[in-house]
Amino acid sequence: MTLVEQFQRRFSSDKPEPLFDIKLLYCVLLLIGLGFVMVSSASMPVAERLYDNPFHITIRHSMFLGMSILLFWFSTTVPMEWWKKANMPLLFIGLGLLVLVLIVGREVNGSKRWIPVGPVGLQAAEVAKLCFFSYIAGYLVRKRAEVQENLKGFAKPIAVFAIYALLILKQPDLGTVLVMFVTTLGLLFIAGAKLWQFFALLVTAAFLVVILIVFEPYRMARVVGFLEPWDDPFGKGYQLVQSLMAYSRGGWFGQGLGNSVQKLQYLPEAHNDFIFAVIGEELGFIGVLSILLVIATLVYRAFSIGQRALKAGKEYEGYFALAIGIWFAFQSIVNVGASAGMLPTKGLTFPFVSYGGSSLMIMTLAAGILLRVDFEVKMATKQATGGRKK
Repeated sequence: MTLVEQFQRRFSSDKPEPLFDIKLLYCVLLLIGLGFVMVSSASMPVAERLYDNPFHITIRHSMFLGMSILLFWFSTTVPMEWWKKANMPLLFIGLGLLVLVLIVGREVNGSKRWIPVGPVGLQAAEVAKLCFFSYIAGYLVRKRAEVQENLKGFAKPIAVFAIYALLILKQPDLGTVLVMFVTTLGLLFIAGAKLWQFFALLVTAAFLVVILIVFEPYRMARVVGFLEPWDDPFGKGYQLVQSLMAYSRGGWFGQGLGNSVQKLQYLPEAHNDFIFAVIGEELGFIGVLSILLVIATLVYRAFSIGQRALKAGKEYEGYFALAIGIWFAFQSIVNVGASAGMLPTKGLTFPFVSYGGSSLMIMTLAAGILLRVDFEVKMATKQATGGRKK
């Protein structure tokens, strides 16, 4: 074999395609690894004060990470046909958890969001979120023509969403409701619903959100603090002011890993909702930009997998993958926007990075579903084409 032939063989486009999306897997692993490091760094001061052990939260995060790996394995091995058949039972499971948390849930900082399960708490809204997205994907497969042709098809999933939203707002958790609303709206748009229905729904939703903010003092305080945080830097605007100070100290390259000052009990929820501010302080603009590029790549891969699934005739898998992509994208935008003062605080975690057992486990499960969809689409394509010619 000549040198030219060897070169052509090595770099030939006829190389077998991997059976799963390696770039997506790398993005998830990078974010999980970064999350472990940053949660450890940001949580030590508060863990020392509350538990007299600087590694207490790190140990709990490690436990959640272990359970997440098991869920990831589960979601990559279970056929998507199972999810498709179970989408209606999953809808009722999510509904049951939202009712159960209001009855037996543990209250933390005025919110009743966690169901006690031994030494840990299961955040019902996180599980319900994934169950609802599975239902929407299944509904669009069954009723896509109805969604495109009349108002009834558009209104049915919105009615189901309204029931979920009312239960979640009882906790209360407006952030999760917004994530579910945007994802539902995005899927209905992709499925071909009429534009006037979207405009009518957006106007109605905006009106309801304004009412929810105006008539709930703590939400109103968040909006006021977001608009003018420096008017009350030690009151309503305290959390945002401390977050902005963290970003300002970061500069281009940051203060160095572990050298954040704001995490020393100045910035509340430094290892949770506001972990991105600590990242900005310790890793700087370059670190923040790098992480945003990783999450953007992950979202792009999710959209790409969803589109390929739809083209291959796997509609349920395609809609489910697109729902996960919209969910990850919007939640990332809200988390970073809130910590940077561009959006009101909503209490949403940054995917795979923020501390939060339920969020980490469900998002890792969702990432495994994306890999499973990609695997099944590639296998179906190979079978349809009879495999690659040798």
